[in-house]
Amino acid sequence: MTKRKKAYALAGVDVELGNFVKRRIQFRVKSTHGPEVLGKIGGFGGLFAPDFSGLREPVLVASVDGVGTKLKVAFALNRHDTVGADLVNHCVNDIAVLGARPLFFLDYIGAEKLEPGVFGQLLSGFTKACRLAGCALIGGETAQMPGIYRKGEYDLAGCIVGVVDRAKMIDGSRIKQGDVILGLPSNGLHTNGYSLARKILFEKMRLEPASTIEGIKHSLGAELLRVHKNYQPLLAKIPAGMIRGLAHITGGGLVDNLPRVLPKNCDAAINTKSWRVPPIFGVLQRKGKVDRREMYQVFNMGIGMVAIVSAANAEAVSRKLRAQPIGRIVAGCGTTRLIF
Repeated sequence: MTKRKKAYALAGVDVELGNFVKRRIQFRVKSTHGPEVLGKIGGFGGLFAPDFSGLREPVLVASVDGVGTKLKVAFALNRHDTVGADLVNHCVNDIAVLGARPLFFLDYIGAEKLEPGVFGQLLSGFTKACRLAGCALIGGETAQMPGIYRKGEYDLAGCIVGVVDRAKMIDGSRIKQGDVILGLPSNGLHTNGYSLARKILFEKMRLEPASTIEGIKHSLGAELLRVHKNYQPLLAKIPAGMIRGLAHITGGGLVDNLPRVLPKNCDAAINTKSWRVPPIFGVLQRKGKVDRREMYQVFNMGIGMVAIVSAANAEAVSRKLRAQPIGRIVAGCGTTRLIF
């Protein structure tokens, strides 16, 4: 006798499939857990009992973000582990700029239909990135929403919570004129500017994910899916007090992200010729005929994180961060000055 399909499944939401897929995640998710994680996987809420010993005044730091239209590239290539890692790393970096270390992470997946293979790749990306970040994946939500998403598509969001000792918090308040701006190299576009990049590369240039571009060793698809770097492990090696300000260079680029940490009487003067801009950005600027200043407001241009340090500490910190000086803090009104 053929099993009759349930009404909800006929409407596009297969509850039994969802339950089957979720039951298979236990081992992967547990691989990110330490003794602080309590309770079972699949509960109504994740439980985390933090150990704040050694912190005089612990401050929780939280952030939420997504991956944006980079997902369109993942759909085209049917590769989904990298965007899972992107989501975790982006969130980790957003709290690392305050000096925080990650404690736990939660994910949200909204999809037209839950595909086991896609779900497995996403979980692989989440869990691998969480393990490398020392961050527990303690919960999430997976929603099947036919009519909201196109067939074969989904959206991702992530929430992270970390902790920093209040005395060691990095807030930019100690930034002064004469401080050195260090740039930490990015790994391509990271997770920003993809709407413009896709328009230029796939619509205007009529390229395919398998296309190759002179000067770029990967296929175009592989280049665009390079994983957003996690800078927190490197930053954690710098002794407290040596870094005066940090900026994660995401949407808004150097133009809009540096002012988020600058005092009102300081500007960040950036020498754009002080580092080698990766070839992909040159292609986007030339073929898209994008204004030079706009490029530094849409894309990271090869700088994924910026650290601001005193001139006396610049050499030591740059060596530990594998960074290079890209500018100075000067008198101003809290803006970024690009020097071409």
